[in-house]
Amino acid sequence: MRLTRCQAALAAAITLNLLVLFYVSWLQHQPRNSRARSPRRGSTVPHVTILVREFEVFDNAVPEMVDSFLQQDPAQPVVVAADTLPYPPLALPHIPNVRLALLQPALDRPAAASRPETYVATEYVALVPDGARAQAPGQLERMVEVLRTGGARLVAARVASANPARCLALNVSLREWTAHYSLAPSAPRCDALDGDAVVLLRARDLFNLSAPLARPVGTGLFLQTALRGWAVQLLDLTFPAVRQPPLATAHARWKAEREGRARRAALLRALGIRLVSWQGGRLEWFGCSKETPRCFGTVVGDTPAYLYEGRWTPPCCLRALRETARYVVGVLEAAGVRYWLEGGSLLGAARHGDIIPWDYDVDLGIYLEDVGNCEQLRGAEAGSVVDERGFVWEKAIEGDFFRVQYSESNHLHVDLWPFYPRNGVMTKDTWLDHRQDVEFPEHFLQPLVPLPFAGFVAQAPNNYRRFLELKFGPGVIENPEYPNPALLSLSGSG
Repeated sequence: MRLTRCQAALAAAITLNLLVLFYVSWLQHQPRNSRARSPRRGSTVPHVTILVREFEVFDNAVPEMVDSFLQQDPAQPVVVAADTLPYPPLALPHIPNVRLALLQPALDRPAAASRPETYVATEYVALVPDGARAQAPGQLERMVEVLRTGGARLVAARVASANPARCLALNVSLREWTAHYSLAPSAPRCDALDGDAVVLLRARDLFNLSAPLARPVGTGLFLQTALRGWAVQLLDLTFPAVRQPPLATAHARWKAEREGRARRAALLRALGIRLVSWQGGRLEWFGCSKETPRCFGTVVGDTPAYLYEGRWTPPCCLRALRETARYVVGVLEAAGVRYWLEGGSLLGAARHGDIIPWDYDVDLGIYLEDVGNCEQLRGAEAGSVVDERGFVWEKAIEGDFFRVQYSESNHLHVDLWPFYPRNGVMTKDTWLDHRQDVEFPEHFLQPLVPLPFAGFVAQAPNNYRRFLELKFGPGVIENPEYPNPALLSLSGSG
């Protein structure tokens, strides 16, 4: 059948309309980052996405901040990231290059919608805190140029706020669960920043971190980058503050500080940091206490779970063990109970003057005949006793020995092993499957000698080197090893 010229034109028009409708429908179903336009000629920073994460939903200046960057370049990609939909709603412009990313997974959204990298199609990302604004043209371009040529993995510029950024040195030890901050010796290149700054880095670097946008952003970001050895260079460049700063009222500042402390504590615990130390000796603890359970569960095969993770005993647990040991020794000495450092605790005293860094309890030997001298031990014979300091004295369920727990909630403990002499040999009624759990001559206890341990001076067997080698084998002080090398050895733990 031959088509007339009018019929052919009509068919062509219908086909063109169908193609346009199909393309528009396809475009609407794509993530906006996949629709990122090539920067228009003359745009200021075509390779940078402004990423806004650090703000309070109840009081912020995010709209003014976003507007300031759009005034520099209307095509500037901007992503505002929040866990859930902000309320009150943010007054963001409804244009394709400004996106709101909700990071908390939801039943009605695909997995990619909760991943921040879905929304970023540029080579670089600028993390901009609430309260900053763009003013002078070329600031981001200069930061990109320094990042490309300067050798640092991150560059930063201060914000002219009440808390401008300063350079810090940061040492992170996952093995010891600690982060130590001090003044940076080679500023303006440093490990971390404290205060308000715009931070620029490559998008691939940011999104290769395990928690790229965890809040507080500065805390989480620099813990992860310092651990990897990435330096940040603080430039002689300043972003001005917004004209109407957020958190202007005392109530808003109080609320933000309270929620910020809670977020920081949760983040540090999640990242496995239990102790933060600052220059000058200030310490912040984020682990267990007398009111909480200890940081690890039941120990199987003398090998705590944290050893398999390449970590040693958390510092909060060591602190609790030291406190418990000092207290128990004080009670025993006041009651006239003869005691001595035993097993791994004596080994720690000989090697470190302290608890072994991966040990999880303290062991003391006592004379069985002295048990009646101590009120707490007499009480423990009949059942569990909580003393006036909250320590729990009890008979251990594993055998005929005593245990003193840090608290009813926290079961870090000191074990007290009752020995008695028989024909010049110290023996006891309960033996465990430990190589060091053996009889020994009483002359090692005659006399006992003082030995520094865990921040105080405890009693120890005389000639404690021979005592330890009798129990553990030759060279035990000089050759450290995990409690059960058949399961996990120190040399093979990485």
